[in-house]
Amino acid sequence: MKKDVATLIEYRAFEFRHQYALDPIEPVNIKQVLRKLNILTLYQSLSDSFSGMCLKTKEYKFILVNSNHPRGRQHFTIAHEFYHLFVQNDYQVHACNPGINKEPQEQEADYFASVLLMPEMGIRNMVPEKELLNKQISLSTILKLEQYFSVSRSAMLVRLRSLSLMSAEQYETMKNIPVLRSALEYGYSDLALYRPGNENLVIGDYGDKARRLFDCEKISEGHYLSLLSKIGIDITAADHE
Repeated sequence: MKKDVATLIEYRAFEFRHQYALDPIEPVNIKQVLRKLNILTLYQSLSDSFSGMCLKTKEYKFILVNSNHPRGRQHFTIAHEFYHLFVQNDYQVHACNPGINKEPQEQEADYFASVLLMPEMGIRNMVPEKELLNKQISLSTILKLEQYFSVSRSAMLVRLRSLSLMSAEQYETMKNIPVLRSALEYGYSDLALYRPGNENLVIGDYGDKARRLFDCEKISEGHYLSLLSKIGIDITAADHE
């Protein structure tokens, strides 16, 4: 990626944080941002090669996320989709697989997600001075960073490498260290960040819109229940509890 393009994307990420009142160096609470921006978001079990997608119209914005992927990767996918929704011009709907797709705009979306989720000064503030000077980031620090910013190991390593805080040799070494085992060895008992989750979770007003259609007699009760079942909700089960 050309330096001027990277610089522009960095500015767009900073601008995004500023526009939506996000601290410039603190972690982004992805779900809170989705609610704040009223983006209808659906987490579904999808094939491994499909990370997510988004679409937008004049009335609404929508994001689909693969719940089979670890939560840290899900966060990156959503931040990647923010680029398509709020930064990119003339976005065309298609499946996204951050970190793999080599199309220029997909690489730009990846870089935007990286900068948005892992701000440079936020990272530098958490790395011990000795490690900054030696450009040898310890596994302990990497774990602290990925946990703090709620991102995957691979995303954090790529970001540290892009900031020239890690040598190519150390990058190759660190990416081969087992993630779950290393987290446990360093005392991180909550491994949710590294595991799949959120299946059928809906963020936004999907249910509210379905209910309004039913209340206004635009759809039948059966259609209403069918719409809810698509997001894993069976309200008839409550009648038997």
